[in-house]
Amino acid sequence: MKIIVAILIFSFIIIFHELGHFLVAKACNVKVNEFCLGLGPTLIGFTKGETKYSLKLLPFGGACMMEGEDEESDDPRGFFNKPLWQKALIVAAGPVFNFILAYVLSVIMLSSIGISAPVVSEVMEGYPAEEAGLQAGDEIVSINSYNVHFYSEISVYIFFHTGEDLDITYIRDGETYEVTISPVYDEDSGRYYLGLYGPTSYTDLSFLESLEYSFYELRYQVYVALGGLKMLVTGNVGISDMSGPVGIVKTIGDTYDASLASGVFYVVMNMLNITILLSANLGVMNLIPIPALDGGRLLFFLYEAVTRRKVNEEVEGRINLVGFALLMGLMVVVMFSDIFKLFQG
Repeated sequence: MKIIVAILIFSFIIIFHELGHFLVAKACNVKVNEFCLGLGPTLIGFTKGETKYSLKLLPFGGACMMEGEDEESDDPRGFFNKPLWQKALIVAAGPVFNFILAYVLSVIMLSSIGISAPVVSEVMEGYPAEEAGLQAGDEIVSINSYNVHFYSEISVYIFFHTGEDLDITYIRDGETYEVTISPVYDEDSGRYYLGLYGPTSYTDLSFLESLEYSFYELRYQVYVALGGLKMLVTGNVGISDMSGPVGIVKTIGDTYDASLASGVFYVVMNMLNITILLSANLGVMNLIPIPALDGGRLLFFLYEAVTRRKVNEEVEGRINLVGFALLMGLMVVVMFSDIFKLFQG
């Protein structure tokens, strides 16, 4: 069952991403030749109007294949025959739809369970937070000008800013205070800590509050994704720390199993949380300005807008093909790394 749940989550996120490209392409009167879920040989498919809708063998990936997208076409409805702004809108629509999906699911989740507010429940003896005078009941509202809305943002901010002094603003009894704290390094965990415990229960939100806090949730997920990318580029994390489809399926399966004992409601909420994380991450990753990704295409369009010179379509196609091959190679490496970790675990 958990494998089916993982495949459904992957499929839902990908089809929503491709739906963004599809709907905006149709709105711009671009001919869509095929709209598919999955990769590889076609399992089933049907044609409606001018578009073939199909399900492929491998349940990871998908595509919205437009006329003239990867080859020259004289059709006035071909992708590359459209104005630059329309092409940019079509390409950007995929990641934007991922962010929309993450936001909508956040509204559902936060309306159902509320938030873990950034309120201190306990201060650990002998740690920097106690020395700085923080107490149970204090609400942390910002760290180094980063506005905090969830307790998890505190530990994540510390993780991405290891060894830095933290200017913390908190509220106590309606009064605002500021203090500078230096997290202490714990050798056993390899992490920096302030010495705080978060709330043991969730704070309920009204529907209107959930609309607001879902923006903060989306911002938090984007912040985590960008922080992870930065650590990858700077070498603070490596390939072995990344997860591909195999690793993600294992995470979904483990979370599913752990949630079953608490009931169906908790299973649904945890699956929603994972879907939000994956959708936001897919949106961020696709905006990276490298070939074969939506961000790479947008970079070509930016070049065209600035220089007023159109990139040769054949050259762009070859560059995207090389980028795609490199991405597939990286995916294979990450997949084998995930499989190796499975056998190790």
